[in-house]
Amino acid sequence: MRDAYQLAQRAMADLKAAVYAVLEAAPSDGLTNAEIGRALGIYAGHVEHEGHISRTLLALMEKEGVVKQSSATKRWTLRRAARDEAPDASS
Repeated sequence: MRDAYQLAQRAMADLKAAVYAVLEAAPSDGLTNAEIGRALGIYAGHVEHEGHISRTLLALMEKEGVVKQSSATKRWTLRRAARDEAPDASS
């Protein structure tokens, strides 16, 4: 059972790393869930559940503070901690 757990954790880490790599190479305005999922070949899903794999990964990464989604465009980008979190000192 322990081997299966470790295998699953490694798979999750690999999938997150793939999402990170796609977003790192993305245009500055980011990518949609569909664009990310299709780029990685993980957008397909059970009937009427397309995009759930990539969306779940993005939600996990958002909770971890790695990515963010624009509420206006629904596009995902990497969160750059220093730039995204710190208030502008000149304000």
